[in-house]
Amino acid sequence: MTLTIDNVTKSYPAAKAAPRLALAETSLTIGRDEFVCVVGPSGCGKSTMLMMMSGLLTPTAGEVRLGDKVVTGPPAGLSVVFQDYGRSLFPWMTVRRNLAIAGKAARLPRAEIAARVAEALAAVGLHGADNLYPWQMSGGMQQRVAIARALVLRPEVMLMDEPFAAVDAQTRADLEDLVLKVRHEYQMTVVFVTHDIDEAVYLADRVLVLQANPGRLVRDLPIDLPRPRDQVTTKLEPRFAQLRSEIFRLVMRPADAAD
Repeated sequence: MTLTIDNVTKSYPAAKAAPRLALAETSLTIGRDEFVCVVGPSGCGKSTMLMMMSGLLTPTAGEVRLGDKVVTGPPAGLSVVFQDYGRSLFPWMTVRRNLAIAGKAARLPRAEIAARVAEALAAVGLHGADNLYPWQMSGGMQQRVAIARALVLRPEVMLMDEPFAAVDAQTRADLEDLVLKVRHEYQMTVVFVTHDIDEAVYLADRVLVLQANPGRLVRDLPIDLPRPRDQVTTKLEPRFAQLRSEIFRLVMRPADAAD
């Protein structure tokens, strides 16, 4: 399912001042099964753009479409994974109940919910963990639970807002490979916001580079690295280093975007 942003602008009111423009006119199309990463400095509108894609935030102007339908609220066929798994999971509920909430919200039959919960836990490597509580798990395991909950809906599009920012480097690498695995298994479109340029290059088919003041899209860069990818061999390829350097230059030296 195609995700389209059509001349979208987002501004926020400010007391005794002109509205603050968070994201200037932005247009882009994300095709079915694409993995798109969004990078840029703090305050450039990455999360704002993602929240408008999800229907959790309304554009000031322009529109977001999922397929041929305008997004005016959280649409069917789309799931969101947030950075702060500690707030998105209910600590007083078991893992199974945390996942079942998604199925209940979608009004799935009880037997279907149970089957999808088991399927999603197996997909993220947590088979047998359904009776644990989030507070009994490591940060990486909790984020796997959050990903599994998104998978219960079998989404066509998954939006991920800096989901691995709070975990250590080894866990982050494991979770990156997990996302590539489930993206392939579920044949999803993924839009992934990150501050980590290496992560963006490793995961993506395309990297969108945003710049701040106001937030705007300055480059849509194809990532022409072969798949499947590997944490060691992919990152040792000369092309990986070239792409990383190009994105780093765009993020750190805004004037170069006009080159």
